[in-house]
Amino acid sequence: MFLRQLEPRTARTTAEVLNFALWPFAILTVLNRVFIKAVNGFITDDFRPVYNASLAFLNNQPIYTANFDSTDPHYLYPPSGTLLIAPLAILDPEKSRWCFILLNAVAILLAWYLLLRLFKFTLSSVAAPALLLAMFMSETVINTLVFTNVNGCLLLAEVVFIHLLLQRRDLWAGAVMGLTIAVKPTLAPLLLIALMRGQWKTLITAVAVPAVLNALAWPLIVDPMDFVTRTVPYLMETRDYFNSSIVGNAAYYGVADWLIWIIRLTMCVLVAISLWLLYRYYRDDEVFFICTMSGVLLIASWLLPSLGQMYYSMMVFPFLMTVVLRNSVLRNWPAWLAIFGFMTYDKWLSDRFQSAGRTVEYLRTTFGWGLLLIVVFCVLGDRYLAARREGRLRVGVTLDPPWMHPEAAVTPERLNGRGRAAAVETAKQ
Repeated sequence: MFLRQLEPRTARTTAEVLNFALWPFAILTVLNRVFIKAVNGFITDDFRPVYNASLAFLNNQPIYTANFDSTDPHYLYPPSGTLLIAPLAILDPEKSRWCFILLNAVAILLAWYLLLRLFKFTLSSVAAPALLLAMFMSETVINTLVFTNVNGCLLLAEVVFIHLLLQRRDLWAGAVMGLTIAVKPTLAPLLLIALMRGQWKTLITAVAVPAVLNALAWPLIVDPMDFVTRTVPYLMETRDYFNSSIVGNAAYYGVADWLIWIIRLTMCVLVAISLWLLYRYYRDDEVFFICTMSGVLLIASWLLPSLGQMYYSMMVFPFLMTVVLRNSVLRNWPAWLAIFGFMTYDKWLSDRFQSAGRTVEYLRTTFGWGLLLIVVFCVLGDRYLAARREGRLRVGVTLDPPWMHPEAAVTPERLNGRGRAAAVETAKQ
């Protein structure tokens, strides 16, 4: 039966044409990224310090010895992360790196499949090859594989976490989140979503897992206190290289401190209002709420504090997939202008226009993240103002205008509790 699917035949519908066209591009792009680009590597090597730390751990040698005055990738994982990644050093460096590339590639492919399931798409739909191609054409996936870091595994953990939240399997969701926090806290802001949904049990395992792993790893490491005294202070600093956060780029360009604070505080206000609108009016629209909220929280956590790197953007794939939902905040061109800024692999460095090209290249991620947060705020704010003018404001009832749901002004299946009662009362009026 599988081989019959590969039999050449003429497409009869537009969907079949797109499927036949996109699948070869998607599959060959995946193979190129994994077996050619990633294996070739690049001057930036995130894997080497991780491997060296794993080797030092297995040989009972100091781990936290990085020279933070250099711009080379440093080993920054806590003791719990060291314990988890230690098996990497069992193999020689080259074979270990290849295995880590494959591990991340498989994790990204599993995340791709789970994203399709999350949004009710099948492998036979056009969305399957389109999403696969888009993911492996993006800067974030390419550089995650080429630099060989752990972000592919984090993406899979994020999507699994979302599935478990939706299934109300709180302790398991927390355990998955705890494993990611044990390595790096990139996804930790997503715990706020669990709290907003009243799934507080998620915190139990999310805190317990890294705590237990740290307790196990601490006596096995020669220099655990160096992580506290050397690495943690470095993580709190703002570096002016390979940093797309507001303060990172501002430090590079010498922007005045007062202007930096105005920009950051303004963006904080926009993010807070967006989160409030999502919580108050969309928390019963579960997939939209969780995925949109995850995008806003993560982008804000990279843009506003001290460090944000472009390839972190892989974690917003669930948010970007909401574009298939009728009430998505991404169905406008400014949103995709922003996404182009931090997702495309294009380089804007120019031999002819060196200063302008360098500025665009260094700032496009920062502007892209910032613009997307502004788009979310504007779309939700516009819906709120329109709903208030039309008398449609109800707690728990979405701000979606009626044209988004022609079958009913408000879709009953998306509501419960007070929201459902408010919708019925509105219909009676």
